[in-house]
Amino acid sequence: MAGTSAQEATVDLPLPERTPIPSGDHTVWADVSPLLDAACKDLQDGMLIHGDNFNLFAAMSALEIMDPKMDSGMICKYYSVDEAIENGAAPVPISFDKTIDVQCTIDIMDHLLACEATWHKGHSLAQTVFSCIYLLRPDRTSSHPLLHSYCRVIRATCKTVISVVSDARTHEEEDLFIMTYGLPLNGDGDEKCLSMLKAVEETISRQLRACKAPSSKTRVLEDLMPLQNNVEFEEGYCKALLCRLRFRKHFYHVLTSMRRPQGRGLELARKHIASCISELKCILNSSEFLRSSTLVTHEGSIEDKTTASGRQPIGFDASLNCRLSAPTPPRAIKILSWKKAVEYFMKLLQDLDVICSYPLDPSLESVLHFVVEFQKSQPDLVARAHLQRLLVQDGKLYGRDPVFAVITRAAALRDNTRNHDIQKKESIVQLGQLVINLLKILCTNGAWQRRKLGKILQDWRVVYVQLEMAFRKEFGEKANISNDENVGMKLFQHILVWVEEQTYWIAFRFLILGFELELYSESEYCMVYWYIYVVLIKLAEKTNLKTVVSNGSGKRRGKKKRDSVKDVARDYQIPPSVLFLQCQICLAEGLTMMLAALRNDCMMAQNPSPFNTEHERFIQHFELLQKACIPDHVSFPLFMESTTHARLSNLVMYDYFKDAQRITKEVKSSFSSDPEKLAELRRLEQVAEHNSIALNVISRAGALDPSLKVSFEFNHHPCFATAVVKRC
Repeated sequence: MAGTSAQEATVDLPLPERTPIPSGDHTVWADVSPLLDAACKDLQDGMLIHGDNFNLFAAMSALEIMDPKMDSGMICKYYSVDEAIENGAAPVPISFDKTIDVQCTIDIMDHLLACEATWHKGHSLAQTVFSCIYLLRPDRTSSHPLLHSYCRVIRATCKTVISVVSDARTHEEEDLFIMTYGLPLNGDGDEKCLSMLKAVEETISRQLRACKAPSSKTRVLEDLMPLQNNVEFEEGYCKALLCRLRFRKHFYHVLTSMRRPQGRGLELARKHIASCISELKCILNSSEFLRSSTLVTHEGSIEDKTTASGRQPIGFDASLNCRLSAPTPPRAIKILSWKKAVEYFMKLLQDLDVICSYPLDPSLESVLHFVVEFQKSQPDLVARAHLQRLLVQDGKLYGRDPVFAVITRAAALRDNTRNHDIQKKESIVQLGQLVINLLKILCTNGAWQRRKLGKILQDWRVVYVQLEMAFRKEFGEKANISNDENVGMKLFQHILVWVEEQTYWIAFRFLILGFELELYSESEYCMVYWYIYVVLIKLAEKTNLKTVVSNGSGKRRGKKKRDSVKDVARDYQIPPSVLFLQCQICLAEGLTMMLAALRNDCMMAQNPSPFNTEHERFIQHFELLQKACIPDHVSFPLFMESTTHARLSNLVMYDYFKDAQRITKEVKSSFSSDPEKLAELRRLEQVAEHNSIALNVISRAGALDPSLKVSFEFNHHPCFATAVVKRC
């Protein structure tokens, strides 16, 4: 069969009449090769063989040849682990020649490292790490202490990683990650892997010290047998083995230290991370020696090899588990190269070091900021799982701070309110669970994060309504925000303001992730920046209101919503956090109006989609926000009304980008101790400056010069675009 797609064109072939033949020793097999050859000559791609007993429905349920998800393939050396061992696929000892034995052992170590990195990248354990036959039969290596101890620590490491990822439930991103397929992951004695590894390490360390002695190259060592036969290579092989063994030891310590509750092992983990990075550098440096010490010539680039020496490792067969474990994906995958595997572990360790260096700030705002900044480095699954497990333990922040205490602190409430009975109310309990879920969501990858943030917005909105109803039921409609007598009332009021602020922060994060995931086309930037603008206006309003409430300035409540952010400076100094948001508001509004004016003045090429209208694209991008009514009364007609009359001539009269520049200069001093915020302000300032210049150029020469073309790039900021003006 050439495929499973349905086409009208079919080929009718004379099929031999078949009579039921009982299976057994007397079964007669017929050669159907001529029939298949005839079918191949006449069939084109997508066409089906049509038989009396083989209709289209049956074809859709059949196997598609060469489809890696359906066809397990015919190429298979061995059909069982025992058969592979009997045929010498994984010998123990590897070789009676000590030099070859050491070389092959190092190759196995390197290939296992590459397999482990490939597994971390989302492929199945059965096709990567446990493609090693030595791991499938743990007891066979007991006579080879070096290989035996290494295999044990590999199994223990895999088990620890699976446990962390499973606890964090981030494995939903990669369903294959925690599946063990019945593999021997729990070997007897693996809990003693470090003591076994240490014993082997000490033996090789003594050997290294001995071969460094002045007479080591001219005399036979009396107390230790050399690792291999060539005295000239003894030191190099000892170093190559030691750095690999020590890396495994320290990496296992990193994983176990980070699992200690309440972040108690983070300081120790950082020490082991530094040792891991040092050993990885030694592993990289050993590759030149390993390539020069082998007599085997290599074909192709060393960059594609899975070992430092460039040799093909022995003792691996990825097809074995495909036949032994039913859920295992059928076809073999491409293992990462050894060099890329080392780079992966280097990046993983750096990410884990960032996590361990976090001071466990109890402020939720600081935690959210840290997670968002950490995600910018694009950490992989294992690092994000460790971050989530650190943040959320036993339903508490870091396993020590109750969620209600975290919420009251975030809502700018005093410490003496954290034991109030209000925390027992159902809506407050639900709010606490939403905070936990938010932290977990922010630790997922970008695509999952955006989708789940969009869905959780409705939950935040529902909880806000429930809190508001409970507030009115308990305190009445005329409760005054300046009433300090009722602690419960103040708690409700502060929490209500904070929930709204947090809801708009989630909405802003949802919109920004669309840029990181490249979900928006240039023709959609106008509506996206407009929506960012209206969300930021509400976010700034709620952030400002939280500050006012926490300072007891109930008189501000009477201000109109549109003046609550822009005009509050007349009465008191605007908080830096609000000024920071105002800068982004000016940029979003400026980009919205610029894009709308370019569209209305026909200075930007409009490429309407043949599949959907602008209204439909608006719904597709913002449907989840619309369902949650964030903000209220925001719709596509309102967007069109806000942008239809924008013209370049009007934009020059009021330059939003100059306002953004002014605000960045004013607020920089407030963030002098925050290098990340300062760097963000510099990026925003660059976008504002370049867009202001571009706007002046366009407004002066645009209408008179049809060759002038405007495009938008993200060369200064990942989310706020910069206009680029060119002549065709």
